[in-house]
Amino acid sequence: MARNGFAEFLIARRAELRPSDIGMPGGGRRRTPGLRREEVAVRAGVSADYLARLEQGRDTNPSGAVIEALADALLLHGEGRHHFSLLALASGNESRCPGSESAEERIAETIETILHALHPTPAFVVGRRLNVLGWNQAWADLVAPLGLLDHDEQPNLAEYTFTHPAARRVLRNWDEAADIFSAALRRAKLRWPGDNSLLETIETLHHHPDFAQRWKPQQVGAAVSGVLRLDHPIHGPIDVPFETLEADRDQSLIVWLADRAGIHSPGLRLVPNRAVNE
Repeated sequence: MARNGFAEFLIARRAELRPSDIGMPGGGRRRTPGLRREEVAVRAGVSADYLARLEQGRDTNPSGAVIEALADALLLHGEGRHHFSLLALASGNESRCPGSESAEERIAETIETILHALHPTPAFVVGRRLNVLGWNQAWADLVAPLGLLDHDEQPNLAEYTFTHPAARRVLRNWDEAADIFSAALRRAKLRWPGDNSLLETIETLHHHPDFAQRWKPQQVGAAVSGVLRLDHPIHGPIDVPFETLEADRDQSLIVWLADRAGIHSPGLRLVPNRAVNE
């Protein structure tokens, strides 16, 4: 039986912890890193066989008390504990989760209007799987030389980052960007666990070692902003801060604050400085 997100989290978190984290003496040889299944089971007050069934996806209905006990045993707090609980509640029921069906890949007219109103600030809209659904001309002018619009099919930020031959060359902070996009897909899978298009995108990306290495179910960041450091073929080295805004439950509006990037090329129109200070 295929493992669900909750099972993946259990295994990953158990492997992440060390005996010293739970007050046990270190040392001694272990066949695999992390805590043994029996050690976690004892701490949670469940049998090792039951924990094995949870980790293998054979049991998908843990009680609230078991979820809390496992969260304590795995030293989960804050966002990680919340994420763990959500995965537990959804385990085995991904296809019945609200909004888990594949989203309509079309942006609303109002969002389209906002995109064009933001010009000359580069802006675009992404769907659940980081596919770019629409953009304004300012963004197209900035990213076309990077190769992001090379093909006729819908561009995808994660696919570009992990598969396009130019990505590592033009992204000076490629590792940081790769972390941001893989974390965004982890959050999306948690929110829409039954979206087949999203799952197919993630499965395809897993064929790339750099993505697979970053796929850690137990880590879900909440970053909605950051900086892309570009070696732009036309504008040279530029740092572009970006902010993400929720457009609706399936889509996000991303704005590249090019006016703060220190670009002085006459070929790129920028938002007047006074607009930033208002």
